[in-house]
Amino acid sequence: MTWVKVCGLRTVEAVEAAQENGVDAVGLVFAPASPRHVTVEHARELVEVATVLTVAVTVDLDADSLLHLAETTGVGAVQPHGANAAAAARAALAAGLPVLRPVSAGEIESISGVSPEELPLIDSDAIGGTGRTFDWSTIPPLERRFVLAGGLGVDNVADAIGAVKPWGVDASSRLESAPGIKDLALVGEFIRRAKQA
Repeated sequence: MTWVKVCGLRTVEAVEAAQENGVDAVGLVFAPASPRHVTVEHARELVEVATVLTVAVTVDLDADSLLHLAETTGVGAVQPHGANAAAAARAALAAGLPVLRPVSAGEIESISGVSPEELPLIDSDAIGGTGRTFDWSTIPPLERRFVLAGGLGVDNVADAIGAVKPWGVDASSRLESAPGIKDLALVGEFIRRAKQA
């Protein structure tokens, strides 16, 4: 059964709804430029009600800042994007934190640099959250687990799983009624379709 992460959750109601529908992980976005951004204080509230894996999604945080964020919020894993991603990922692994390592579909060959301890997350671009899909056929056969992201929604997640056979899937912007506002019906339907695919 496919592992499912829903990213960019900002309310207790959304976290609880995702959990009730069988989500495996929820992503909390710590990027001020994003409409899905949450503060440390807000994130603590969401982590407290979460019974599934919570993932801190960051952009350009250095290793020390990422570890401090993880410690102060209580998240269970990290997903570092941007210029400092490699160093931040190494520091997180050394601290015992699971790492989802973003890989841009346009630079799929860079997946060879993702350590076996990290879980690659293949997205349409380096930062994610754009809602854009990409040509899934560009993903070569991989002898490892990976998570597929990039423009996934209720209309295409089953097709994506059938075509790519990822270990997991991740969605965010196409499960919203407005930027940063999750549509709980879409969240539930996405999880169900991904699990049934």
